Amino acid sequence: MRTSALLRRVTSGVRWYVRELTDESAYDRYVAHIRKGHPEAEVPTRREFERMRTDRQETDPRQGFRCC
Repeated sequence: MRTSALLRRVTSGVRWYVRELTDESAYDRYVAHIRKGHPEAEVPTRREFERMRTDRQETDPRQGFRCC
């Protein structure tokens, strides 16, 4: 394998790992779920999604405490 191809593969793997670790990919998973299960539904913007997610976490007593 060439060095440039190996570097691209490693970079891609690190990017995937960081996105999963920080839950940055949650919006992408949500959009895929909406489009697959509810194709007629309007997909919220990323900002709307993050607001819904934050509101749900703050109102759900099972989420525990917030550190910040």
